[in-house]
Amino acid sequence: MAIERTLAILKPDCVRKNLIGEVIRRMQDAGFKVLALKMINLSKEEAGGFYAVHRERPFFGELVDFMSSGPCVPIVLEKENAVADFRTLIGATDPAEAEAGTIRHDFADNKGQNIVHGSDSVENGRLEANYYFPEVEIVNNAS
Repeated sequence: MAIERTLAILKPDCVRKNLIGEVIRRMQDAGFKVLALKMINLSKEEAGGFYAVHRERPFFGELVDFMSSGPCVPIVLEKENAVADFRTLIGATDPAEAEAGTIRHDFADNKGQNIVHGSDSVENGRLEANYYFPEVEIVNNAS
């Protein structure tokens, strides 16, 4: 398997619940290396741009409102099979359907406020990481 990068975003509910450290600990315990991390406040325009792929979906407005409701923490992660392994670690989008022990099962309140975003493909991981971090900000030797 190849080393991959993926983007995680600790969403505003994660930050409000003071779960940043716990969620990052779980990521690192699962073998992920943190290559870039920062706390930001997204404007509605920035959140809408990031989630533009969902623009025609009925939940788009709520998603943009939620993601711009408070600080969030985008993180570039790296490991072998990063995209699939991270999606397994975080669990299903709906915490009621997520497996026990996953981040969303353990901490999320509902499908709309589900603690963390994870890229759904290697290509999207690269594109999404670049939305928040210029390549110069991504550490390449985080061993």
